[in-house]
Amino acid sequence: MNYVTTSPMTAREVLEVASNLLTEKYKRGDVFTSPEITRQFLTDKLTHLEHEVFAVVFLDTQNRLIEYQEMFRGTIDGAAVYPREVVKEALRLNAAAVIFAHNHPSGIPEPSQADRSITDRLSQALRLVDIRVVDHLVIGGKYGVSFAERGYL
Repeated sequence: MNYVTTSPMTAREVLEVASNLLTEKYKRGDVFTSPEITRQFLTDKLTHLEHEVFAVVFLDTQNRLIEYQEMFRGTIDGAAVYPREVVKEALRLNAAAVIFAHNHPSGIPEPSQADRSITDRLSQALRLVDIRVVDHLVIGGKYGVSFAERGYL
């Protein structure tokens, strides 16, 4: 990819280029072995967004990256998430496990009750097809809260 430009870039364009470079850094087969590695990856991907995005990291049986997808896009304070679509995509990719993530554009990564509720619904749906939920991270600003570290999963 060529990131050279002749005109000055806006802050948003700089963040998008950084996100694209990060995507190039993490390739299929990279291992997500800890919440800290996952947190860094997802913070870099989601922190610059001005609207809420719900993303899924699809993993194989060894927690290696199959694909990262921003599946649902919302407003500044919410995004509708459909378990059926997550299950369909996980099956299409033959994923053995997933990590959920979404951002809080407010910059405050504290999970809400709605966040915990959708995680439970998604976990129940995926459990029916033998797909593990490894974690759910809420990204706010430069910080991320891991459901697994909090004992919510």
